[in-house]
Amino acid sequence: MAPFSSKTKSPFTKSDNLLFDPALIPASIQESLPAGYVVRPLARSDNQVRSNSSFLKTLEVLTTVGTISDEAFQRRFQYLKEHSDQYYTIVIEDMNVPPTSAGSATSSSPSLVTPGRGKIVAAGTVLAERKFIHELGMVGHIEDIAVSADQQGKKLGLRIIETLKAIGQQVGCYKVILDCSEKNVPFYEKCGFERKGVEMGWYVNKHKTASPSDAYAPIQAKL
Repeated sequence: MAPFSSKTKSPFTKSDNLLFDPALIPASIQESLPAGYVVRPLARSDNQVRSNSSFLKTLEVLTTVGTISDEAFQRRFQYLKEHSDQYYTIVIEDMNVPPTSAGSATSSSPSLVTPGRGKIVAAGTVLAERKFIHELGMVGHIEDIAVSADQQGKKLGLRIIETLKAIGQQVGCYKVILDCSEKNVPFYEKCGFERKGVEMGWYVNKHKTASPSDAYAPIQAKL
């Protein structure tokens, strides 16, 4: 059977194993990836194969992921699956690696491949928030963009962003937004984003010792 080529228009088909319909991913982005790489929705099996290069391992370039059992992963995946009109998590998989016993090398069709056959090297999510403003409009929030350290220079981060923007547009978002560090501003400007506002954060763990009245005391004093 001929090896998979990233020039294939649609290497994945809609299935219960995938988080959402892969038809939302434009063929033009698939074709722009390096040879043997594919972009696809997150799969149920992405925590089970190649534990040293799984979806969760890829996220470790961002922050602490923690110890997540397969059972817990499956529960979270099922929740996202049941809300697949809101959560769109994608991965880029490098198929240029030997198959393992955990995943078959190809599907029954020469133009399709099996998720988990390769190595996950990049990931990202766009969350579709439903609003009342703008005539019940939707806003896409891009989160958790991760690219493995050994994959830098292949424009995988750019392809992840392009894919998430395209998904957001296709599902009806009137804008797609994200937060980033100052050093990453030039990259996102190249991706078409504009600097807007200021990011703010309130971390619950830093305020656990304070009572609710203590937390709001400064605000109450000004009323």
